[in-house]
Amino acid sequence: MSQDLPDKDKKDWDAFLASNDKLKDKDQSEFKKDSLQIKSLDLHGYTLEGANKKVEEFINNSYLNNVKKLIIVTGKGLHSKNYENPYVSKDLSILKYSVPEFIKKNKNLMNKIIELKEANIKDGGTGSFYIYLKNYR
Repeated sequence: MSQDLPDKDKKDWDAFLASNDKLKDKDQSEFKKDSLQIKSLDLHGYTLEGANKKVEEFINNSYLNNVKKLIIVTGKGLHSKNYENPYVSKDLSILKYSVPEFIKKNKNLMNKIIELKEANIKDGGTGSFYIYLKNYR
């Protein structure tokens, strides 16, 4: 460990390493809110193809587990490098637009979904959206 760290930080780090605590997985967090099971998925850093695969898997698994509400965090596309390639659409190369479009065009996924809508500010606002799932039979 670096000698530049304050003693308190070193002690905190050593205590964490010695404990059985685990860090929360930022890509898939699960929590209860008003008795409605909610799961979230953060797509920051994913390619379009990787994001679409991950979302399809996430929706299918959530549906099978009777999760009712999903929060998909795509980001707002502010750091997208789509401007470097003049042949790439500025809108469709950003996950914010392309992931919901992928979902809407996938009949298998849409059969499991009640509604897609933009998330509230507290859940990411325009950089996120909600998916409300049907009940698994």
